[in-house]
Parts: sequence; structure tokens; C-alpha cells
Amino acid sequence: MANLIPQLGMQNSIQGTMGTNPFMSGSMGSVDAPQKGSFKNVMANMTNDLNATVSAPDQMLQDSVAGNGVDIHDVIIAMNKADIGVNIATQLTTKIVQSYEKIMAIQV
Repeated sequence: MANLIPQLGMQNSIQGTMGTNPFMSGSMGSVDAPQKGSFKNVMANMTNDLNATVSAPDQMLQDSVAGNGVDIHDVIIAMNKADIGVNIATQLTTKIVQSYEKIMAIQV
């Protein structure tokens, strides 16, 4: 019965295409492992990362206007990343405040 299943060799085909997709060339970033440490340190690191993400489009736009080889599409992508980052930070802050309020409402 095992001989009737065709062997397509798709693993080799998939491995051959890795890195050829311009949309997945590594410029998308990567998912990091969860950070360990105190809540204060984790939030401070996330705030610093968000600040860098939000300030990146401004510098890229200035470089694009100055003709330093920055494509306007990259500027727009950076602006969208900053927008998404701010939205996530806002939602995260709201959830943290809601959690704090629920904890404070618990009667001991």
C-alpha cells in the first residue's frame, strides 16, 4: 500500500524557492523569543522599539527628499509599520489598564 503513494519530492522544491521571493527577503523582520525580566524592563524595551519604529519614517522621508537613494515605497511601508505599532501599543495600554481596574475591583 505504501508503494501506491506518489513521492513528489516537494520538500526539495520548497527549499529551492526559499530566498527567491522578494516579498519575504528578510526585510519583514523576525519574531523574537519572549523577553524575560521585570515588567518594567519589558515595557521599557517595547517603548524604545516603538519610538525607533515611529521615528524611522521621518528620517527615511528626509533621505528620500534629499535624493539619498531611499525609495518612496519604503517610506510608505515604514509609515504603515509605525501606524500599526502605535495601534498595537494603544490596544496593549488599554488592556493593561483594564486588567489593573479588574484587579483593583477584587474585594479581599
